[in-house]
Amino acid sequence: MNHSALSRSLDEAVFTFLDVETTGLSPRTSRVCEVALVAFQSGCRVSHFSSLLNPGVAIPPETTRIHGITDAMVAGSPGFAAVAPRLLSMLEGSVIVAHNAEFDLSFMEMEFSRAGLKLPVLPVIDTLHVARHIGGFSNHRLGTIAKELAISAENWHRALSDVEMTRKIFEHFMVILKKDGAATVGDVLKKVPALKNRR
Repeated sequence: MNHSALSRSLDEAVFTFLDVETTGLSPRTSRVCEVALVAFQSGCRVSHFSSLLNPGVAIPPETTRIHGITDAMVAGSPGFAAVAPRLLSMLEGSVIVAHNAEFDLSFMEMEFSRAGLKLPVLPVIDTLHVARHIGGFSNHRLGTIAKELAISAENWHRALSDVEMTRKIFEHFMVILKKDGAATVGDVLKKVPALKNRR
């Protein structure tokens, strides 16, 4: 990992909020059917991308019941490989922020691999781990945390809505962590050791 990314101040760093919706739970047998990325720097949106994706496999009814995405909705959408270069461009040099990041990143890694590309090694801040560290929530599901922080949980389980929820939750947590002395990306990762996953 580029250590200069860790020394970047929280105001200088570009945070790319990421969420995927999938056809199932295993990145080996399931595929991504929606992806959303929104990049922020110093509180300002610098880029965003959101699209349904044709997974090339059927979306099981039990999965559709969770996110509402049907085979008909994705029929005319691009495959992951078609949008992969755009996603890589957005991720480059940024800090990835996701809720339960291991899930999203395992799918992204597998989809990039299928496209003959590689997900770059980047700092990752997982708002699930931050929520556990800060504590006080009845559970750590994204929608629950949002509701308990008075953040809209409308359209929960759709990629762009989940990204926006994650961003607002992250901003709430950053206020707390900055008061606790965090000034750089590295400081945040030190304060919440569980964030140091396989990335």
